[in-house]
Amino acid sequence: MTAKPPLTLYLAAPRGFCAGVDRAIKIVEIALEKWGAPVYVRHEIVHNKYVVDDLRAKGAVFVEELEDCPDDRPVIFSAHGVAKSVPAEAARREMIYVDATCPLVSKVHIEAERHHQSGLQIIMIGHAGHPETVGTMGQLPPGAVLLVETVEDVTKVKVEDPTKLAYVTQTTLSIDDTADIVTALKARFPAIVGPHKEDICYATTNRQEAVKAIGAKAQAMLVVGAPNSSNSRRLVEVGAKAGCAYSQLVQRATDIDWRALEGVTSIGVTAGASAPEVLVDEVITALSDRYDVTIEQVETATENVHFKVPRVLREPA
Repeated sequence: MTAKPPLTLYLAAPRGFCAGVDRAIKIVEIALEKWGAPVYVRHEIVHNKYVVDDLRAKGAVFVEELEDCPDDRPVIFSAHGVAKSVPAEAARREMIYVDATCPLVSKVHIEAERHHQSGLQIIMIGHAGHPETVGTMGQLPPGAVLLVETVEDVTKVKVEDPTKLAYVTQTTLSIDDTADIVTALKARFPAIVGPHKEDICYATTNRQEAVKAIGAKAQAMLVVGAPNSSNSRRLVEVGAKAGCAYSQLVQRATDIDWRALEGVTSIGVTAGASAPEVLVDEVITALSDRYDVTIEQVETATENVHFKVPRVLREPA
């Protein structure tokens, strides 16, 4: 038997589930306990196939729109947030509904409303079509929020009054890319008002910082996460920018491109905020099967954030 080649595995900390994702999954599980199956969930509760499949097996039914739900079963809105029209329609239909929007996303919704009430037009930095962006823009009347995705978009955006502007951001963006867009906004619109505290959430920030720390010493980066997960995709980009010659998103260990890792002696492993730890373990096992692995944890922050589930789930049925 030939000896396995040595590999240093830099394991990012923090990684994986954030408090908002943890809360959203608990909401579905508690709702199933309280009301029994089926419980309907509008949009994927979080962007991870493993998590969604697990909840589906327990009795959750995932749909894209409220119109796909019956009136007589509970419905849960995803962690990404929804436009105001969605709970309004659920209330009109007298449905039982639970909002699993991450409290840090709700904070951005409140911010946007406050600016709107102050007579400011809002520019949102985000990804077109992402559920969180759709939900945030849907807090206000059509046209009240303008979307920019890049520095180039800032040069083209048409505003009503350059002296009456505010900006908010999606919570799962690249910190560095967003900073460049904010700089461009401030240069073009010096009077623009920003959030009191950064909109990009603590979990996104912490996971990106850990990847940056690993990128300085790892040849390759594996990010466990889903292709439709914004924060996971940003981690791949951050890994590449931080110096990893190869940075790949993998949903499961079976997605690892072993040919791309030939000759590599150091790999960083992390997980997006909606990826469960069991999938990280799976990747570590797959690496250990092929390499003589030495694991080094790279910890850049400690997280102890917890969010309560909504009151409706804490009350008896």
